[in-house]
Amino acid sequence: MYEQKIRKELLQWEQSLLKPPGMVEKAAKKLSGKINEKIPERVHNIITGTVKGIVKTSLFGAEFTPNEKVSYKVSLADRDKRADEVISLYKKIAAAEGAGTGAGGILLSVADFPALIAIKMKMLFQLAHVYGFDTHVESERLFLLYVFQLAFSGQDAKPAVYGIVRNWAGRDPLALPKADSVDWEHFQQQYRDAIDLRKMLQMVPGIGAIVGAWANYGLLDELGTAAKNSFRLRRLDTLS
Repeated sequence: MYEQKIRKELLQWEQSLLKPPGMVEKAAKKLSGKINEKIPERVHNIITGTVKGIVKTSLFGAEFTPNEKVSYKVSLADRDKRADEVISLYKKIAAAEGAGTGAGGILLSVADFPALIAIKMKMLFQLAHVYGFDTHVESERLFLLYVFQLAFSGQDAKPAVYGIVRNWAGRDPLALPKADSVDWEHFQQQYRDAIDLRKMLQMVPGIGAIVGAWANYGLLDELGTAAKNSFRLRRLDTLS
């Protein structure tokens, strides 16, 4: 049965997601911290301002609401197939964006940050509709921000965020987290830490285009996996 197969996949994903950081992860975090110190302050300011703007737009605007209608009476297998198509499309879009800005050096690489976050949010909103969750509802838009946070949090922060995502379906709607309950400063720092190494390399002359495409493709792949599995969890909860 397809649903049983997916439950096993989700269990494996959960174990991988929540495993304690190993030596490689710790070394990468240390390196990221050093790189973080070398990134120009204005780049940090752009990231911070962009994240804040995206958060506000996601919660209170309609900019990212997709034209694709919410899919209701669709099997999980068909939802997964459609989700793979959406993720593949946005990975290609992000890679093209990264290659173009990476080839232009540091100035265009800085410009890539807002565009990349917008691409990510558009993908999340479309995936929500694929899995039958209406982003016109505020709680669904807030859920997407937790999915975003889950994808780009450090290993020490993932368990808490995953707990919120995992138990979303079983909560009383009135007990769901509100926008003002999210630590957005922490949210921004986690995101910056997650992308610093890859995006810093994008600014290196001569390899920027290649690294930009690789970085953006990988970041969309990570977010797509987190989103797809988070929505699968909620869909399976409705079948329980």
